[in-house]
Amino acid sequence: MRSATKGTTLSLIIGLFFLQASYSNSQQPTKQSLTNSIGINLVLIPKGKFLMGSPETEEKRVKDEIQHEVTISQNFYMGSTEVTQAQWNKVIGNNPSSFKGDELPVYQIRPYETVWFCKRLSEMPEEKKAGRKYRLPTEAEWEYACRAGTMTPFNFGSQLNGRQANCDGTRPYGTDTKGPNLEKTSPVGTYPANAWGLYDMHGNVWEWCSDWYGEYPSGSVTDPSGPARGWQRVYRGGDWRVDAVNCRSADRGCDPSIRSRFIGFRVVMSSSGIPK
Repeated sequence: MRSATKGTTLSLIIGLFFLQASYSNSQQPTKQSLTNSIGINLVLIPKGKFLMGSPETEEKRVKDEIQHEVTISQNFYMGSTEVTQAQWNKVIGNNPSSFKGDELPVYQIRPYETVWFCKRLSEMPEEKKAGRKYRLPTEAEWEYACRAGTMTPFNFGSQLNGRQANCDGTRPYGTDTKGPNLEKTSPVGTYPANAWGLYDMHGNVWEWCSDWYGEYPSGSVTDPSGPARGWQRVYRGGDWRVDAVNCRSADRGCDPSIRSRFIGFRVVMSSSGIPK
């Protein structure tokens, strides 16, 4: 009898151990951030819903910012900063930017060059081994990540005069108080991050998105990626030389695939590459 009890107790302990191990493995939290082989820090952006665009009451809004509900159905990682000149150089081997500096954002790049960067980065040995694949964010992903749960014109509130982000602070938004105008790019991460750990979503350099420009839908959508074709690519966020109004979360820029002094980018890593 004692032997049977001992065996039963041992079996119960072993069973509980494996049950706990199984539960623990299934509940392992996804990493909130990671740094890849070329030093790009990526932060986890949780899936969810938000109102994309601006309300009709938002000062100086533009008519193509029609507010509509968007569902982002999968978690994804986004670069916490714009891609720097040092990071670009590690992958591509040159630096097209005018303002030079390893920690300054790379710019003067066309959309197809950002795709080339993402492809080559994805094929680097350490990234390939880890199963990490990179791309540009969609316009919806960009605004969702920029807002980080906020509904104000900027993710830090309703005012911008060059002190909260790098823009022309002599032409402020939401305030009459003028601020600085640096007249150049600033090192990435100079200004405070938003609630999800993303820096410079407002100002510094515009950021290319993967979408062709098009009118927003009037109803709810899930994981929109823009029109199937077009002639102008979307960029977002504003830059160092523009009025503060152009740095709003909802503001949209678009142009042909040009090489601009004012447009850079940041990368996204799709949900398929998120480590468990």
